[in-house]
This record gives sequence, C-alpha cells and structure tokens, in this order.
Amino acid sequence: MANSVYQINKGINQPIEFKGLKAQYIWYLGGGVVVLLVLFSILYFIGLPSLVCVGIIGGAGTLLVMKIYGMSNKYGEHGLMKALARKQVPKTIRSRSRRIFLRKK
Repeated sequence: MANSVYQINKGINQPIEFKGLKAQYIWYLGGGVVVLLVLFSILYFIGLPSLVCVGIIGGAGTLLVMKIYGMSNKYGEHGLMKALARKQVPKTIRSRSRRIFLRKK
C-alpha cells in the first residue's frame, strides 16, 4: 500500500486549504461527519435496517459536502463571518432630534 502525502499549506502567510476547503470550513466538515456518525449509530440501535441507515446517512452526507463546499466557494476564508456581521448592522439610524449635532465641544 502506497503512502499518501497531502499538502496542506500552500505557502507562507496563506490560509489553510485542504482539497478546496478553506479555513474554518475544514472544521465544519469534520464536525458534520462526526454528527453523521452519531446519527448512523442512533438509527442502527433503534432497529432500522443497515441499508436504510446507509441510504439516509449517504444522502445527508452528500448534502453536507455540497453545502460546505458551496459556502467555502461563495464566502471564502473570512466571508461567512463578514456576512453574519453584516446582518447585525442596522439598515438605518434614526435621530428624532437635532440636539446631538448642535452640541458644542
């Protein structure tokens, strides 16, 4: 069996990238795989047939990978955090009084 060597860092001061996933999305995918593993074990212990469990987990895993790769391509390294922060900025700021602008320093 040949040893596989994966290059993780593309260079100095570059974000971590593995198989096209950037930065925090690697962790999101790892966490999703762990959740799918726990879900599979729960479904199996409930008594569902193993082929049904594999089908459910396979479909959910496919959706997970597609969604995370899509977010990685759409938002990039820091874009998801910026998009979440942008939602918290108010669209307008209303001032019902001019007093704040007329104050002398």
